[in-house]
This record gives sequence, structure tokens and C-alpha cells, in this order.
Amino acid sequence: MKNIVPLLVVAAIACSPVLAGEVYGKIVEGSTSVGEAATVAAKCGEKAYPAVKTDKSGSYHLVLNEAGKCTMTVSYKGQSASLEIASYDDAVQYDLVLETKDGKLAARRR
Repeated sequence: MKNIVPLLVVAAIACSPVLAGEVYGKIVEGSTSVGEAATVAAKCGEKAYPAVKTDKSGSYHLVLNEAGKCTMTVSYKGQSASLEIASYDDAVQYDLVLETKDGKLAARRR
């Protein structure tokens, strides 16, 4: 019986989902929440993560399967803005401010 316990532990670890981390935050335009009007997507290497809609407070939440450099794209009012982010093994918060510069949407970390 003692020999089977380590095998069960190894099997449980091998079968559990592997998640690098979560990316979450809140998006504002100026000082006002974007509400449910924005979407957020990410791309890490060759893996693309589909867009999620912000909630009524302008908050978003993405689960990424790998750690490393990623590109996050925010779509709002018919325009898109991208910025480089890093995904870690633990959750990371990216609160964003959207601005329109020369008619183009820009996103920066708050």
C-alpha cells in the first residue's frame, strides 16, 4: 500500500491543468470606467486567447496558459490598442488607461 501512494500523487499532478497565471485589471478612459464597452484579448507566442468583455465596472480577467512576454489588445469604440505585458506563474494586475492621440486609441498602464 505504501508503494501506491507516491504513484497516486504523481498521477494527480500529471492530470491537473497547468495554468501559468491570470491577468486582470480595470480599464478607464480618462478617469471614467469603460463599463461593458471594451474587450480584452491576448497573444503569447503563437497562442492566441479570445477576447473577453469588460464588466459593468470596466474590469476584465484572462487566464493564460504560459508565462512570458505577451501582447494584450484592448478594443473600444471601434478601435484597438495593443501593449506588451508579462504573464507570470501567479496572477498579475494590469490597470489600463485608454487615451485617443491623433485620432488613434492608445493604452497605457495606470
